[in-house]
This record gives sequence, structure tokens and C-alpha cells, in this order.
Amino acid sequence: MIKKLSFNLLLVSILSILLWGNASGQTPMSLADATLYALSNHPNIRLAQLQITDADWRIKESTSTGLPQLTSGIDYTYFIQRPGIPASIFQPNAPDDQKIAFSPVHNLSGKVQLSQLIFSNSYLLALKATRFYREYVNIQMEASKQQVRNTVTDAYLPALLLSENVGVLDKNISNLEKLLSETKAITKAGFAEQLDVDRLDLSLANIRSERGSLLRQQEMVLNGLKLAMGMPVTESLVLSDNVDKLLQAYAGADLTSSLNLMNRQEYVQLLKGRELSVLQMELYSRPWLPTVAGFVQYQPAFQGGFSTDNKKWYWIPQALAGISVSIPIYDGGGAKAKKERALVAVQTLDAQKQLLENVIQLEVENGRKQYLNAQERVQNQQKNLALAQRIYDTTQTKYKAGVGSSFELVSAEQGLYAAQQALMQAQYDLLNARVTVRKALGQNN
Repeated sequence: MIKKLSFNLLLVSILSILLWGNASGQTPMSLADATLYALSNHPNIRLAQLQITDADWRIKESTSTGLPQLTSGIDYTYFIQRPGIPASIFQPNAPDDQKIAFSPVHNLSGKVQLSQLIFSNSYLLALKATRFYREYVNIQMEASKQQVRNTVTDAYLPALLLSENVGVLDKNISNLEKLLSETKAITKAGFAEQLDVDRLDLSLANIRSERGSLLRQQEMVLNGLKLAMGMPVTESLVLSDNVDKLLQAYAGADLTSSLNLMNRQEYVQLLKGRELSVLQMELYSRPWLPTVAGFVQYQPAFQGGFSTDNKKWYWIPQALAGISVSIPIYDGGGAKAKKERALVAVQTLDAQKQLLENVIQLEVENGRKQYLNAQERVQNQQKNLALAQRIYDTTQTKYKAGVGSSFELVSAEQGLYAAQQALMQAQYDLLNARVTVRKALGQNN
């Protein structure tokens, strides 16, 4: 009984924690978490999945054209006025109004037909094209995933920079509040002037105002990140990564390996589109190939109304089988025009392929140079921050010892904050450069 009660209490505790977590609305997410969320929830991924489903059904639709086709039907005809000739032609003594009819009054017939396509060049190439299209939409899916990854990364990094900026401001505000409290106590004791308090108070007010502005900017950027992830903007989102952690994660940005164009999904997609255009050329290059189909048909019929009493019916069944061969001879030049248009499409894609190769190569080279520049800036800003920290520490020590002014302290504090911001910006630029190199090389972020 005690064990059962303990288990129930544990279960209640776990449920309470889970419910509290859900009620809080907080969703801490790393960049990897945000990317996984987007790959599961972004509308573009859903659209790409629907295209794949459509391509699968398109293959089945095209395949069905070459499979046996079974059709049936039933027809009923009633002749209100039957065609015929005067009976006096064959019987001179027949009345003038008497006719020999050529059709019954009633005709009830049914039909069951089985047909099979035996050969069609258009069908074979269409079937091949649908399979090519299936591969094409698979490439589109991968391209959509890569685009979503890149979009989430591009939205996550600015939000992360603003978040860390707010953290640095909070630290500086805490230090200034402590220093302001100490200065007020010194002023009250008569060892400092009110001017020192006013300067520190003004500096603190400016930083608080800047913090409020950053928080509003952060909220807007986070909403942009939610949109990139496919997350409702009404949900709360908290970032769990930091710049240093991501710098380590992307430390392996490749600056030396050769570019493999097949890692770029848009390049692979262009090549697959070219294959489809070549397939069109093949279709229109042989318009003279015949289309051959066979069929078997059974068509029973009931016919009535041959006699004058219109009551006698006759059972007239028929069955037949045959082969149909269709050979194009001249189409007014339409096939040639279509072939030339397909050739133009192939040549256009060849030109686009060459342009895309140059663009991708340029992206890689520029990304690597951007990476080296950002790496150098980070090293310089780290030195500048260390120097600004020493200046601030020295100025603060002098101020507390009564041999320095509050003006010097505020200037040193502003210099330290500027150095902190400059280092964060440089680290962000370095991180962004590493991501850019990975994008250019077609690597997943």
C-alpha cells in the first residue's frame, strides 16, 4: 500500500512538472532544435511532400494507360419514323402506303470491350518522363529542406546576437547600479560631488533605454524566426544556444577542399530538368513511329419491330477482335517545331548551368575570404576588449581611491561597452562567415 501511494505521488509530481512546463509556454531551442522543428512544420516542406505524392500518382496514372482497358455500355434506340422504300417496288400489288423498313422499331444492345495498347513510343517516353519527374521532385524536396535550414539559420543568428547583447547590457547595468549606490553613499559622506552621481545616473539611464530598445528588436527578430520555422508567432520561444557554442560547432568550416557541385541541390535540380528536356527531344525526333493497339469486343443485341405487330424480338449477338495501327504521315511540321523548342530548352539550360557553376564558385571564394577577414577581426577585437577592460578596472580603482573623476569612469565604462559590442559583432560575423562557407559548399547547417 505504501509503495503504491509513493508511486502515485511520484506520478502526480511528474505530471505537475510537465503541466507547469507546458503552462509556462517557454520552448528553449538550440539552432539544431529550431531546424528540426522547421523540417517538421514548415509549409514548404509539406508542399514538397505533396508534390512527391502527386508524382507517385502520376506514375500510376501513366502506367495505367498501357494496361488492359475494360469498358462496357448499353444502348436503347426507338425509331419514331423508320427509313424504308415502298413495298410496290418488289410487290406491284402492294398498297402505296406500305413500306419495306430497313431497321427495327426497337434496338437494345450492350457492349463489353477489352483493349490493350501493344506499342506506342509516346507511352514509353511518357512513362520514362514520369519516373524522371519523380526523381526531380525528390531533388526539390532536398532543395526545400536545405532552403529551410538556411532560412532558419539566417533568422536564428541575429536573434542570438540580440539576446547576448541584452545579457551584456544586464551585466553592465548591474555593475553601474552597484557603482551608483556606492557613489551616492560617498557623496552623502561628503567625499564626492553630486555631479558624479548625476553622470553615473545619466549613463545608467542611457543603457536601460538601449536595453529596452534591444528587447523590442529581439521580439521582432524572434517573430521572424518563428515564421521561418513554421511556428505560430503567438507561441513563446527561448534560445538556448550561444555564440561561443556555435562557433565551436562550426569550427570545421572547410577553407581548402575542392568544390563538389553535386552537393548543391539547385545544381542537381537543373541537371535533372535538362534530362527531362532531352527526353522531350527524343519524343519529337521519331514522330513517324506507329501506335499499335488490339481489342476484343462482344456486342449482343435485341431487336424488335420488324413485323407488322411489332411484338416479335430477335436475339442478334456478335463478337469481334482486331488490331488498330496508326501511323503519322504529315502533321504540318508540328513535330519538328516541338523538337526545335525542346532543343532550345536544352541549350538554355546549358547556358544556365554554366552561369550557375560560376556563381557557386564565386560564392565559395567570397565566403572563404569573408571567413578569413572575420577571423582576423575577432582576434583584434579580443585584444581591444582586454585593453578596454584594463582601462576600466584601473579607472574604477582610481575613482574609488579618490584620485580619478566620474567623467573618466563613465568614459571608460562606455569604451568597455563599445569593445564588448564590437567583439560580439565580430564573433557574429565570424559565425555567419562559417555558415556562408558551408552553404556555398552545399553542406547542411
